Amino acid sequence: MTPDPSSDKDLQIADLRRRLAEAEETVRAIRENEVDALVMRGHVDDEIFTIGGDHDSYRAFMEVMEPGAAALDGCGRVLYANSTLTRLLDISLAQLQGKLLVDAFTADTGKDIGRLLKQAHTTRQSCEIQLPRGEEVDLHFIAMASPLQIGTSRGHAVTFANVTERVLNEGAEQSEHAARAVIASANEAVLVCDRDGVVTHANAAASIVYDGNPIGKIFAEIIPLLFRDSTGLLQADDIIEMVIAGTPLRGIEAIASNAPKVKDYLVSAAPLRVAGDRISGAVVTMVDLSQRKAAEKQQILLMRELDHRVKNTLTLVASISNRTASNSDTVEAFQKAFSGRIQALAATHTLLLGNSWSSLKLGDIVMTELAPYIESTKEQVTVEGLNIAVTPHGAIAFGLIVHELTTNAVKYGALSQEGGHVTVRAVGRDSEKNGAFVLEWRESGGPRVTRPERKGFGHTVVERSLQYSGGGAEFDFDPAGVICRIAIPSEELS
Repeated sequence: MTPDPSSDKDLQIADLRRRLAEAEETVRAIRENEVDALVMRGHVDDEIFTIGGDHDSYRAFMEVMEPGAAALDGCGRVLYANSTLTRLLDISLAQLQGKLLVDAFTADTGKDIGRLLKQAHTTRQSCEIQLPRGEEVDLHFIAMASPLQIGTSRGHAVTFANVTERVLNEGAEQSEHAARAVIASANEAVLVCDRDGVVTHANAAASIVYDGNPIGKIFAEIIPLLFRDSTGLLQADDIIEMVIAGTPLRGIEAIASNAPKVKDYLVSAAPLRVAGDRISGAVVTMVDLSQRKAAEKQQILLMRELDHRVKNTLTLVASISNRTASNSDTVEAFQKAFSGRIQALAATHTLLLGNSWSSLKLGDIVMTELAPYIESTKEQVTVEGLNIAVTPHGAIAFGLIVHELTTNAVKYGALSQEGGHVTVRAVGRDSEKNGAFVLEWRESGGPRVTRPERKGFGHTVVERSLQYSGGGAEFDFDPAGVICRIAIPSEELS
């Protein structure tokens, strides 16, 4: 038989009318809150969860879910939220239903969830969000959104898995890594002890206080400490006990007698609190004090040396004063001679101070003592071969000798008139004078020289100032000009 086309058309029209009626009934039921089912799109088949209050209700399913969960319509409005989520948000289901889910969170977190819903239009997406909790620890969640078919509408199923503990553990682990890195890179020795005083951690710098692996050993036994001014009462195990009892110690000088090299340390110790307020051990820090101690010793030596030099200088000044006074006929002559000698002494001291009181070159001393007269004598003085260093003691004595020779030359000798000349030159070592260095002061072109009838104090200063260990000075009153050979003891050469 040939099919009746009009009959097939009627059937199609009837089917369309039936499906339209079903659709209209679905719309009406949704509007009147009679539709209560979820269709979860799967990879193979869709899964339908009815909302009838029976045992397989999607609401019952969502309630037993450990994470917070919500079903949203296509606009992101809450259709249902389980009690875990409402407790998390501190809001009732009635207050939440029909509202945009993003509005239930802070502005920043709401933006994150809004982006998540847009990205999860066709596939499951997730992001990590943070919920501030005021003074309490912030909560961290993995928010996951999946496309969801709800009756004839599309929406989202959103879950919130609490990962706060994991985040906190990761943070604590990172902090521990950072702390370990800081301790490992510290220049000072850092040792961590448990409550029994057993070393549990030590950085590389700890090798300066203990030659070996300190882990597992008792701190007080491997690093015995002697604390200054404690009369032996305070020892290493005492500081561990004090710290574990809650008393931190800062900056105590101690001697680590068993340390491989450095013995002096600045010791600090603090309670170790890994979690909470319970003290689980002690952190001991030991700073190398060797440089500071060396500086202190050097300072003490310098103070003693300064005291010694000041006393010697005062004695020398007193001697110069007495001898100058005994050889001066008038107060004015005394003042002039004494002032000149003190200035000569001061000039050498200034030169030594600029050279850290280490040593001075003979040529520098000569030029310093000639400085007050150099403008008028610079063409009348020649210095040769005096790049020889002498000790501070030798420099002071030599400076006084040059001063006396200079003032005599200015008053009576070659520098008292034009055409006169002074040559100061090196002669060399004299083996017969214990290797003393000999130099010569020779005047020429001045007035004719005659031997003085009596020796003044200046003459005495020149002859006696270096008169030891082969040193000293000798005058030759050549009529053409005074010659003075000065021998500097080898012990004064540096």
